[in-house]
Amino acid sequence: MFYLTNNIEFPPVHQATKEGIVAVGGDLSTDRLLLAYKSGIFPWFEEDSIILWWSPDPRMVLFPEKLKVSKSMKKILKKDIFKVTFNTCFEEVISNCAKIKRDGQEGTWITNEMKKAYCKLHEMGYAKSVEVWQNDELVGGLYGIDIPPVFCGESMFTKVDNASKIAFIHLVENLKEKDYKLIDCQVYTDHLSSLGAEEIPRDEFIKLLNG
Repeated sequence: MFYLTNNIEFPPVHQATKEGIVAVGGDLSTDRLLLAYKSGIFPWFEEDSIILWWSPDPRMVLFPEKLKVSKSMKKILKKDIFKVTFNTCFEEVISNCAKIKRDGQEGTWITNEMKKAYCKLHEMGYAKSVEVWQNDELVGGLYGIDIPPVFCGESMFTKVDNASKIAFIHLVENLKEKDYKLIDCQVYTDHLSSLGAEEIPRDEFIKLLNG
């Protein structure tokens, strides 16, 4: 296992464990986080635990042109039930992602330390958010790290049906217009698969990230 020191560095991702852990320890400084994402690595750990750095194989990604929007979602989009904004309340989005209850999960991996680190990245222009509003209330959204031509999705939340899907669809359409290669979704979920995301080999993901 590779233990990080004060030096801002990571081992090659092919040295990751079978589960996808590349390294442990270190901190959530902006320099370390940016190097991690540019290397295909992300932090994911529970509160009061040592920081774990991951690069799973395979990797869940969405190629923008492969986005799937169901007929029912197209109808909802046409109704203009929701208003969508970008980067208007990043801290509120990440706080909601931390608080939202998820099936089979106790607590949250979005610790206060994590929130502070990503809010700092947002101030620097690297962390971005998408907000979904209904009747002037924030009902859904997502955030991630923007390293063109790849957007690294981190977390999403929803308080009403379809709000997180609305956020994701608007994000993808926005990135498609800017010729982004892909959205990094990290690991498989049925929700992401239904929207067109797929698993690809880690080596292929790293090539696309560096290309």
